[in-house]
Amino acid sequence: MNQAMTASSPWLDSPVRYGIVSRLLHWLMAALLLWQFAGMIVKELVGRSALTSFMVGSHKPLGTLLLVLAVVRVIWALSQWRNRPRHPRTLLGRAAGLGHAALYALMLYVPGVALLRAYGDDKPFAPWGIPLFAGNPAKVEWMIAPASATHGLLAWLFLAAIAGHVVMAVVHQRWLRDQTLSRMVGRL
Repeated sequence: MNQAMTASSPWLDSPVRYGIVSRLLHWLMAALLLWQFAGMIVKELVGRSALTSFMVGSHKPLGTLLLVLAVVRVIWALSQWRNRPRHPRTLLGRAAGLGHAALYALMLYVPGVALLRAYGDDKPFAPWGIPLFAGNPAKVEWMIAPASATHGLLAWLFLAAIAGHVVMAVVHQRWLRDQTLSRMVGRL
């Protein structure tokens, strides 16, 4: 397959838009993250209830899935690096690049450190009813401590970064009118 044919595939990224794979990963993760944060907000506002149990009961399985998707997303982004739309070489473009790097770091770290905590626990980890690893004979505190100290705090920071990401997408679309949002939601 020649390069011109590959670059025009709707599945792949191009300099003017993100392809189907990038869009699917982006929006699937957005929906799962929305559910995760909604569950934690309900937990904080409502406390123990049937609704809280239902929503928070999916937290570990979906967090595990989010980590898998984040790894796939990073690998895909790296494979498409030369094809992707570029940030402009301006102060705003550099800020966007740093913001995206922070989002990627948090989407890997937050569920990753929770998985490390689960691995260090004395209980087996079976997020979908399938045992991924057995519990340790005793808790391994050096594996548990980082998540205990940072998982929740950095998750809320991640939510703030996501909110900033959404706000900037709207700013780009409504006020700057530079079609930035269209690259992720527009026609292929």
